[in-house]
Amino acid sequence: MEQTQVVKKGVEVEVAVEKLAFGGKAVSRVNGFVVFIDHGVPGQIARVRITRKKRQYAEARVIEVVRQSPDYTDPFCVHFKLCGGCSWQDIPYAEQLRWKRQHVADCLEHVAGVGEARVESCEPSPRLTFYRNKMEYTFSDRRWLSDEEIASKDTTYGKSCALGLHVSGFFDKVFNVEQCFLESPESVAVLKSVRDWCAGSGVPAYSIRTHKGYWRFLVVREGKFTDQVLVHLLTADEPGHDRHVDALVRHLVREFPSITTFVHSVTGKKAQVALGDSSRVVLGPGVIEERLGSLRFRISAHSFFQTNPFAAMRMYETVESFAELNGTETVWDLYCGTGSIALFIASRARRVVGFEVVEDAVRDAYENCRYNGIENCSFVAGDLKDMISRGSDEAGSAVPDVLIADPPRAGMHPHVVKTVLELAPKRIVYVSCNPSTLARDLTSFLETYKVERVLPFDFFPHTPHIECVVKLVRKA
Repeated sequence: MEQTQVVKKGVEVEVAVEKLAFGGKAVSRVNGFVVFIDHGVPGQIARVRITRKKRQYAEARVIEVVRQSPDYTDPFCVHFKLCGGCSWQDIPYAEQLRWKRQHVADCLEHVAGVGEARVESCEPSPRLTFYRNKMEYTFSDRRWLSDEEIASKDTTYGKSCALGLHVSGFFDKVFNVEQCFLESPESVAVLKSVRDWCAGSGVPAYSIRTHKGYWRFLVVREGKFTDQVLVHLLTADEPGHDRHVDALVRHLVREFPSITTFVHSVTGKKAQVALGDSSRVVLGPGVIEERLGSLRFRISAHSFFQTNPFAAMRMYETVESFAELNGTETVWDLYCGTGSIALFIASRARRVVGFEVVEDAVRDAYENCRYNGIENCSFVAGDLKDMISRGSDEAGSAVPDVLIADPPRAGMHPHVVKTVLELAPKRIVYVSCNPSTLARDLTSFLETYKVERVLPFDFFPHTPHIECVVKLVRKA
């Protein structure tokens, strides 16, 4: 039978799951034609239904597992497959680490020509559950209903006010989270309390389709080493509605004395992004404190901080080791956030200059310096591609001896790469959360720099995401 007859939308076929692809989907083949499968485990024989057919590949979902893989393990969350957040729960952790290391190696070898042997074993996360210090939840005016609820016609409770996570594959569908192993059990209890209170408030949740309604996002941040909790509520801008938020805060502090601060932000943006146009502190100082080793960090509602602080400690120690500092160097820290890496290495450098686009994060970085008595760090606020060329002015005309970069998933802007090459630091430590853009950026550095070490870190167990620290040394 021709493959075009076998592989088409709606057709069911039996396949052998061969491996996991970069991005997390499983790979199988039908007559040599690649089929990507959601929630497949290597070693399975599965019956799948084709959901999409492209010229070079198809996508499918599992209908039935005909023969189970010896590497399969039972998922532990009731929402597995619904939210898509922890999509590798059914794969043993040792296998997760093996595949993550392989995905880094494949990206670097195929795109940048960096040999697989350079990629070391993946550093495991010290915690496999409850490792996140921040979770963002979305309000919706219509709750996602399970197949069982639809069949039973029990669609009354919560239909007009949902608060939880997006259903995998749907930007406009939100289901009520009842259990989550990412942040903490108490954060889920806060979520449920907010959801129940808002559902009974008589004030509608925001609709992504009509752009009407008030409640929009709930963000819970925790200090994992301090037990401090920041609750950040984002709403539409409705004059006179602050009183509803104030009433919610009074309710929460009675139920959760551990909440140390509450921030209310309003946003007029239609985009589903939990960023406010303006904010007010309703309770507490508006920040929480976190500790990494001997350092203390103050984290505000909108600032970035490493999501898994347990793994962050190990990674920062690696960054410091790869930088090879002896106390005489000027170090530039690109995409520095609240200054966590800058402060971590400050005692080993002469001076550190951090660059960050988010002004709130830069203010936090300076506050963190004062908080820790660190005087040899300065920070530049602005778009890095515009500011990096003027960075030597901020550093007292000193170019960097060592450069550290921790860019977002999109990687480094080409102008930033060009400027870094012109600055020609002796060593570059590249911290990446996306192996594909890491590989792309490395191709620009390989003529001038040698890749000495590649060490993957698992910050997000049970997901396909992987971090890396790469040591680049300027060629003689």
